[in-house]
Amino acid sequence: MFSYRHAFHAGNHADVLKHTVLIATLQHLLQKDAALTVLDTHAGAGLYRLDGDYASTSAESADGIQRLVPPATPPALAPALQAYVDMVRAFNQGDATRVYPGSPFIIHRLLREQDKLKLFELHPTDARSLAGNVAQLDAGRQVAVLQEDGFEGVKKFLPPPARRALLLCDPSYELKSDYGRVQDMVQDALKRFATGVYAVWYPIIPRPEAHDLPRRLKTLAVKAGKPWLHATLTVKSSKVGPSTDGEPGKRPGLPASGMFLINPPFTLQAALREALPQMAELLAQDRHAAHALESGGG
Repeated sequence: MFSYRHAFHAGNHADVLKHTVLIATLQHLLQKDAALTVLDTHAGAGLYRLDGDYASTSAESADGIQRLVPPATPPALAPALQAYVDMVRAFNQGDATRVYPGSPFIIHRLLREQDKLKLFELHPTDARSLAGNVAQLDAGRQVAVLQEDGFEGVKKFLPPPARRALLLCDPSYELKSDYGRVQDMVQDALKRFATGVYAVWYPIIPRPEAHDLPRRLKTLAVKAGKPWLHATLTVKSSKVGPSTDGEPGKRPGLPASGMFLINPPFTLQAALREALPQMAELLAQDRHAAHALESGGG
């Protein structure tokens, strides 16, 4: 149950997608003066060393964030993608990118004094790391670290006092039951607080549950009469092993991922329409790189 560690994957292409969407969503929501509560169901350690033992073992950031920062020289980036790059670089000095901020630190960097952040992390080692990292922020009561099941823990914070909330859910999906739990959590959250913004990250892998999840979330949104947005990024073929089409054999690893949002900011679709094609081009690992964006409802 406690085998997954995001430190091995920090800064990979899935993080580029997830955190670009997260920043663009927060930037819109924080334009209103009313306080915002942000719930992060699977917060991880919060901050990662890309030159540490974990990240350097898999070196996934080399095909993710490292392609977007010096010494790489990408073309002018779309505003949403540039905002993401600027956020990561704010945690580093000079051109070297050795530190990668997870969603807790990205969120905290954007929040205002009146906003609240609730971080859930069940993995005992990551929970300790998260608590230690957050303690360095001297954030006081603005940030709460809870070592508990985020799927269940968010219930006590919905609806939030100021009636404004963003929920980010990005479990590891190592357990097949996570797909069903995501659906159940979103369904319950919509009943508790129908106007919240719900953002779900998921891996796109050869597993029926992975392909069913966005369809099920869309059904929930449509039944609730809520707008939805679905963005996907593919960087390589899902096939692993020797190639039969003349290309080199595919490397193992996650080939694609998606973000599904219910009640997304109305500005997000236009922002991603610019950013997604650049992500697919700059992060491509083979000719199968692609992107997709669809929305509905509302």
